[in-house]
Amino acid sequence: VSTQSTWEAVVSTQSTWEAVVSTQSTWEAVVSTQSTWGIERWMGENCCNFIIDASVFLSNKKGYPVLAKAHQKFFHKFMVRDMRLVVTNATENYDHYVQYLQHLKHRQPPLSQSEMFEQPYWDVLQAPLQPLMDNLGNSTYETFERDPVKYAQYERAIALRLSEMERDDENPIVVMVVGAGRGPLVDCALRASAAEEKPIRVFAVEKNPNAVVTLQHRNKSDWGGVVTIVEQDMRAWEPPELADILVSELLGSFGDNELSPECLDGAQRLLKPESGISIPCDYTAYAAPICTSRLWSACRSSLKDLETPYVVRLMNVFQLAPPVKCWDFKHPNAESPPNNNRSCSLTFKVGSGGMCHGFAGYFHSTLYKDVHISIEPSTFSTGMFSWFPLYFPLARPTAVAPGETISCQFWRRVSHKKRSVWYEWAMTTPSKSHVHTIPAR
Repeated sequence: VSTQSTWEAVVSTQSTWEAVVSTQSTWEAVVSTQSTWGIERWMGENCCNFIIDASVFLSNKKGYPVLAKAHQKFFHKFMVRDMRLVVTNATENYDHYVQYLQHLKHRQPPLSQSEMFEQPYWDVLQAPLQPLMDNLGNSTYETFERDPVKYAQYERAIALRLSEMERDDENPIVVMVVGAGRGPLVDCALRASAAEEKPIRVFAVEKNPNAVVTLQHRNKSDWGGVVTIVEQDMRAWEPPELADILVSELLGSFGDNELSPECLDGAQRLLKPESGISIPCDYTAYAAPICTSRLWSACRSSLKDLETPYVVRLMNVFQLAPPVKCWDFKHPNAESPPNNNRSCSLTFKVGSGGMCHGFAGYFHSTLYKDVHISIEPSTFSTGMFSWFPLYFPLARPTAVAPGETISCQFWRRVSHKKRSVWYEWAMTTPSKSHVHTIPAR
């Protein structure tokens, strides 16, 4: 596709198909010399083939066909997805084009450790975890424990706080790990204590009986019995003393979607009121409009499916505008009583235009002072794979012209009567959608 008018025709046709046809659409595109954004936006389409006109190729010093670096970078992204590349209008030496494309494929750098972990989850819709309601299994814990970046950052944050405190063996620093799982944050605390040469007393609080068995075993085999294991909900436990540092890893893809605010508000009473700190101390939710035909097609079977947020490692996606802030939470929470309802109105200036199929949700968290973890693209913690973005579908995708504005609203709803928390979202411009929400139906 080489012109803006052609792209607009595709969007118009696709809009009609998505409104009336229940089958998944795929696109076969002809690529010529476009601007970078002109070809990048095809990342959001469910393409199975790319046809490359021979005129796109340049000739090297030996007369063999090659692609410009911008096109090489673009096609590398599609080669990772095993998309078929087809050359047309080659008047002679067709084998040279094929050999060059094979050469490009073999030159692809190997997948990194995090990419190898993520590959089975590329564009796979998953229900968000609900660890407050469901006890996680060993395989889930094992997956999270393999993330080297997250725990390195947690250890840095704990060590930084320990370095600021003065205590002795008679009066150790009290560290409480709430939602301790199988103990990775306990490891972080003990390593930080040794590195800073600051004595600590550690409590590991966990409600999952299966994880508690592992904690008890590790306390004997790995930690020398120095950790106090507590099998109880953090919100109900009555501690023998208050904590200097409260450590947790309750964050979800949108920051608060696994009920970290509700859990930490309930556990806040475990902290010393004047000097106690929480790690993390804050987290912020972000959203961005995205074009993603593949994901939208995968969840279009019913209105309920199109009103459900999904955790997904986004691959076949084109981001129509940069993410903007939705809301944040801070711990300890100064509100009394705490109010964890949130709402926001967001505005995005679209660059190249396209079909908006919904919104991607991210988070950025401050663990302590200048130590952060993030899946928000501009501050992404490279190599971290514990969280994938959240996808909020739109029941009816909307075509957005270049330079046009997208406006939307998000709500985080809390019902103490129903003991439930849920999200609502709606587009307001360039077209108005209904409010997407499961509880209201």
